[in-house]
Amino acid sequence: MSAELHRISRLEPYLERPEPAPTLLKMLVGVQLAGFREDAGYAQDQAARSLGFSAAKLSRIESGKSRRPPAEADVRALLRLYRTDDYEASVLLKLLRRAGEPGWWQRYDKRLMPEWFDRLVGLQEAAAAIRTFEIQYVPGLLQTPAYTEAVVQRGLPTAPAAEVRRRVELRTRRSLLLHKADAPQLWAVIDESVLLRVLGSRDIMREQLAHLIDMARRPHVTVQVVPLDVTNASAPAIPVTYLRFGGLDLPDVVYLEHIRSANFLEDRDETEEYRVALDRLADEALTPRESLELLRETMESRYAAR
Repeated sequence: MSAELHRISRLEPYLERPEPAPTLLKMLVGVQLAGFREDAGYAQDQAARSLGFSAAKLSRIESGKSRRPPAEADVRALLRLYRTDDYEASVLLKLLRRAGEPGWWQRYDKRLMPEWFDRLVGLQEAAAAIRTFEIQYVPGLLQTPAYTEAVVQRGLPTAPAAEVRRRVELRTRRSLLLHKADAPQLWAVIDESVLLRVLGSRDIMREQLAHLIDMARRPHVTVQVVPLDVTNASAPAIPVTYLRFGGLDLPDVVYLEHIRSANFLEDRDETEEYRVALDRLADEALTPRESLELLRETMESRYAAR
């Protein structure tokens, strides 16, 4: 079996996933098509011209970034052009069809799930490892419902109650990712100010810190705190999420969130800069054990039960 066939065979388990993973599957289809093109000796613009595609269209197909998967007719045309083996083509087309099945998060309306946020949730659902740095809030995957409600009400003070409930429901559903049997590794670095900033009430903060402590004890979750007295910490000015996908020929992705938009970085030079920055920040933070102790001390001293 050739190396390419071996690579394709590793994708077959994704056909058996109980839940759809459209974001991952679109990326996998695109990466495999790009590999087939290179093996066939075509540059991207040559392949596009051969089929009457624009270069932009083929680039979108290979990147897997579109909200919808590519049309099956277009993928079949590419597979014929590249003279793809029947087995390879069969697996790829099955992946393509599964990529058209909506993920649970895609059932929410676009007001709650704009395209950039849809992509983030899909990437998190597909990731093998997630690293995150937060300077203002507890990371979303580690929030309690009451804390999430306080965050939403702070950010959207005029939102109707029904919208607040839906946003809390969405965030809570996202956090179930960490309770799955195949949960990703989560490594969260949090600025200490996040622990001291009261959102909602002191009771809500006590519950939130207790939840952080519980999650940090789990083998697939690491929490580190950057203490306030580390004045030269190399912290980014905005939250950062770094995603890795584990042996699937997919690039690492860095997610940078703004107020009403986000950036996704995939260029290796750019993502490497953020990986190094997160490594350095983790070195400057308290160790996981020290961070757990600080969480306990803060919960008991600042948010003591009354």
